[in-house]
Amino acid sequence: MIHSALAQSTTTPYRVTLTDPQGHTWHVDEPAAKGGQDSAPNPVQLLLSALGACTTVTLQMYADNKGIQIDHVEVHLQLNPEGEPEAGQNIIVRKIILKGDFNEEQHKRLLKVAENCPIHKLLTSSIQIQTELLI
Repeated sequence: MIHSALAQSTTTPYRVTLTDPQGHTWHVDEPAAKGGQDSAPNPVQLLLSALGACTTVTLQMYADNKGIQIDHVEVHLQLNPEGEPEAGQNIIVRKIILKGDFNEEQHKRLLKVAENCPIHKLLTSSIQIQTELLI
């Protein structure tokens, strides 16, 4: 499967409309302090939310497949909570709260599963971005 998204500027400064081939639409914006309208998550929040959503879905799918009862998954994410890091040394802190009926062994396995969600794997891999400017 090829994943794709289209980002387009709008008439509102720093607000971007995002779409995908399936017809979904969502937005990003910058906070008012940076000249935006704060009408949507900023790009970093969008990135963190992708990791949180992927973690949640991956845990739910694994639990469903293994017959583990998870009643609720909550994923808290922060980028560089200790302040600005050295160049190229960013840290994402992910705290997962699971509620349900599972034992300690299943709990440890669920942590390992969270670390194998596709977005976690993508963010911890070596990524190359090939950019082409079209006029």
